[in-house]
Amino acid sequence: MAEDSERNPWTTLSSALKYENPWIRVTEHQVLNPKGRPGIYGTVHFRNLAVGVLPIDAEGYTWLVGQYRYPLNQYSWEIPEGGGKLGEDPLLAAKRELQEEVGLIAGSWQELMRMHLSNSVTDELSICYVAWSLSKTEAAPEETEELKVRRLPFSEAFAMVERGEITDSISVAAILKVQLMILSGKAPAGL
Repeated sequence: MAEDSERNPWTTLSSALKYENPWIRVTEHQVLNPKGRPGIYGTVHFRNLAVGVLPIDAEGYTWLVGQYRYPLNQYSWEIPEGGGKLGEDPLLAAKRELQEEVGLIAGSWQELMRMHLSNSVTDELSICYVAWSLSKTEAAPEETEELKVRRLPFSEAFAMVERGEITDSISVAAILKVQLMILSGKAPAGL
């Protein structure tokens, strides 16, 4: 049983679907807030799982993908990432994204973390991986992606996070997690 401090203090009075497309569903909820006052709460349900992959080669280099992000109205450098269908093995989705976006196949994988992205308005879950023992293949970006691929030392990707040049949450978290693993001596053998 959850402790009193962990119980749900919200009461949902009604819910109405406001918008949906193949990627998201937006619902507006009539609620009583934790103080018992009426209000509304909007939630976005994602129909896909977010996956991110931080590939690192034997020379200590990684790959970033640059693309224009429509919601932000700006260009963004990120680790290879994308979506996997709910219920699909997330590792298969990560492998597909790495090959599609950068043209890489990895022989070794480790899950880094699971994160909820923007959990005040969405249930979106992300799973991040680090991948190594890399070999090249043909990249095949989706038609919605106009990508630039950049190979750079992992230390430079970390410096880009420190300078605020990488702001994508999946990328920031994965890069910081691997940096911590390296500094603590807990990086996987071969990485």
